[in-house]
Amino acid sequence: MMQLKEHNVLFFTRTMMLGGTENVILQLCEIFKPLVNNIVVCSCGGVNVEKLNNMGIKHYLIPDIENKSLSTIITVSKELKKIITKENITLIHTHHRMAAFYVSLLGLYKNRKFLNTSHNTFDNRKFLTRFSYKHAIRIACGEMVSKNLQEVFGLDDIHVVHNSVPPFKGIVVDDPLISQLKNQGCYIVGNIGRLSEQKGMEYYINAIPSVLNKYPNTRFLVIGSGEDEDKIKDVIKHLGIENQAILMGYRSDIQNIMAQLDLVVLSSLWEGFPLTPIEAFSVGKTVVATGVDGTIEIVHNRENGLVIAPKSSEQIANNVVWMIEHPEEKRTMENNAFISYQNEFSMDAFAKGYMNCYEL
Repeated sequence: MMQLKEHNVLFFTRTMMLGGTENVILQLCEIFKPLVNNIVVCSCGGVNVEKLNNMGIKHYLIPDIENKSLSTIITVSKELKKIITKENITLIHTHHRMAAFYVSLLGLYKNRKFLNTSHNTFDNRKFLTRFSYKHAIRIACGEMVSKNLQEVFGLDDIHVVHNSVPPFKGIVVDDPLISQLKNQGCYIVGNIGRLSEQKGMEYYINAIPSVLNKYPNTRFLVIGSGEDEDKIKDVIKHLGIENQAILMGYRSDIQNIMAQLDLVVLSSLWEGFPLTPIEAFSVGKTVVATGVDGTIEIVHNRENGLVIAPKSSEQIANNVVWMIEHPEEKRTMENNAFISYQNEFSMDAFAKGYMNCYEL
C-alpha cells in the first residue's frame, strides 16, 4: 500500500468561492501539505484561489462542472485527464457530486485512491448520485448527511468526519463600523453566509422591523456576498431599513468579526454541516439557528443556542428579542457554546478523521 507521504493529491470541486466546502478544502490543504508529496486543486475558480496561491498550492482552472452541455463535458474531461497525467495524481478527493461523476465517468478511480466528501443533503438525481459515488470512499460531514446518502440513495459504508474551524488565536481587531455602532449603544446582530437562496437571508431581513418595533437601537449586519445581493438590497430598501440593516460584504476575518457581535443568526433553509455556528462557538458566541439537517447536530436548543423553524421571519424576530431580554440565559448558552467547540469540533478531531480515511 502506498504511504501517505508518497501521494500526489487532487482536490476536485466546483468552485473556490466563499463557503463551507471551500473552507474544508483549504483546511485539508493546510493539514496534508506537509504530509503528502504534492497537492493541487481543480475548480472553476473564485476568491479563495488567492489563498491557495499563498499556501503554495497549484490551482487548475476548468469550466463550471454544473454546466452539463456536451461541449463542457468534453472540455472538462480532456482537462481533467491532462491534470491527472501531468501531476501524476495518485489520490483524488472530490467535494461535489459532479466532480465525483467525472471521476467515475472517466474511470479515474482505477489504480488510484478515490474519496468523496458530501457536504449537503439532497434528494434529486438518484441514478447520477449512485453512479458518481459508487467507487469512492464515501465521507459525510455530519450524521444527517450520512443518513441522507443511506436512505435516499441506498449508499452504505459512510465515514462521518465533522467539519471544524481553527481556534481563534489572534487579538480582536476592532472593525470601524462595529465600533461606531457600539459607541452608539447598539445591540449588534450578524448573519454570516453566502447571499444565496440556501442561506435564507431574505427571512432574516424581513424579521428586522419586528425587532426594531421593540428595540429600535438594534442593528443587523449581513456579512457575505453572492448572487442574491441585489435582491437583498431591494428588500432592505422596500422595508425602509437602510440605516438598520447593513451589508458588510465579504470578510476574510469571520471569527474576528463574530467576536465583536452580540448575537449570530443562521437562517439557512438547508445545510449539510454548517461552519457558521462552529465559528460562532469558537469565539464564545451563541446563535439563533434554523433547525435544518446538520445544524441540529451542532446547535442544541436552550443549551448552546436557540433552534427555530426555517422560513419564519416571525420566529427569527421573536428569538432575537428573547436573547435581548434574557442576558443571563444568553451568557450560559455562550459558555456552553464554547465548550461544545472545544469538545466536539476541534481541528485535531477533523484532521484525525480525514487521516483515517486517507489510510483506508
